[in-house]
Amino acid sequence: MKSPRRIPARLVPALILSLAFTAPAFAVVPPDKAAAIFGEAKTICERDHGALWGHSLCGPILLVDPDDRSVIANQADTLGSLKPSGAVFIGVLPQADNIANTSTQWSGIRWTELVWQMLPEELDKRHAMLAHELFHRIQPELPVAQPEGGDNGHLDTLEGRYLLQLEWRALASALQAPGATARRAAVADALLFRSQRYANFPDAAANEGALEANEGVAQYTGVRLGLATPEARTAFAIDSLKPYTPDATFVRSFAYATGGAYGLLLDRADPAWRSKLASGQRFDQLLRAALRLPASNLATVKARAAAYDDGTLRATEVKRDEVMKARAAAQHAKFVDGPVLTLPLKHANRQFNPQTLQPLGDLGTVYPTLRLVDDWGVLEVEDGALMAKDMKTTAVSAAAIDPAGLKGAGWHLTLKPGWSVRVGSRKGDFVVGSASEP
Repeated sequence: MKSPRRIPARLVPALILSLAFTAPAFAVVPPDKAAAIFGEAKTICERDHGALWGHSLCGPILLVDPDDRSVIANQADTLGSLKPSGAVFIGVLPQADNIANTSTQWSGIRWTELVWQMLPEELDKRHAMLAHELFHRIQPELPVAQPEGGDNGHLDTLEGRYLLQLEWRALASALQAPGATARRAAVADALLFRSQRYANFPDAAANEGALEANEGVAQYTGVRLGLATPEARTAFAIDSLKPYTPDATFVRSFAYATGGAYGLLLDRADPAWRSKLASGQRFDQLLRAALRLPASNLATVKARAAAYDDGTLRATEVKRDEVMKARAAAQHAKFVDGPVLTLPLKHANRQFNPQTLQPLGDLGTVYPTLRLVDDWGVLEVEDGALMAKDMKTTAVSAAAIDPAGLKGAGWHLTLKPGWSVRVGSRKGDFVVGSASEP
């Protein structure tokens, strides 16, 4: 995972609008530095020559500055939104389009979009990110299953987080193992902890598998193609198996850690594993089959956990869980008991930080910060929004809503013509609706 970033809008149907705009007189992103990034991306994809996936990663790239929405591209678009400027092309991204490290359809082209300020200074991290995002652009064209799901709220619970981090520690041991026997034993431990997690949380296997099929496979590609040597790839994957900060959430970011580790281990165990992704098999299933490991004996979890945790990790997670329960109570009071403004979601395009998401059980997930674009306009949130579990609505607090209904504590709404804020069915609530609705 990397620097804080939003989960790409390819997970949600994107709202694409063509808006007229003029190119800036100058670009905040230095053209020479942008050209250098384009050159690095070209080196990565040409070094692979399409061998890993049978498809070249080379293609259109947009570098975007979120401060003024200026863009620099490595090629022209088809609708004339970009203007040539030396070896690059410059323009401005419309307000209707979110900015993120992602793949996006814009101005007639499918691009790899990169946020200029989020490109790592460290070369290996930058190249892994480049290869990761280049892969996302071609991902829809590959025979890789994209199952539905990905709501991994269980990874913000005490047991879910603890078992995940035990799995990460076992995976790190497997990557560092001196030989096949030690590696096999460590992999067996990793699969044991994952199996216990799936036993504890019945929906976990499907939801984790969905996110790993998307971000995990992309992260494996970033590690495998962005880094030039096996040693560098292994070191990067091991470093990724560490929480970024103690309070980080894993619900939307865990696959960035597991993707590289499982992918590299599968490269050793079964070089043909990538051709089996179309079947929808998860990383753990593929690796268990490749190593011919038997089903995990869950009765051994406690004993094997002691090999990876002296009690410190467990104690840390117990403390965190107490804090999270208090936070969840406050979020329930804000978004369930208190007055809210509810917005319908039909063609949502989201921009958010996946390391900060806060599951609220069957009610959905709280996004501390969020930029949301839909048919009604743009919602910008700095102090929390509740996304319903079925992804059909989003709510923000209406406790301090202004008379026009377009601004509240920690959020601002820009509506398109034909949309308005109306009184809701519950006292103090409001809803966003269109003129065509009764």
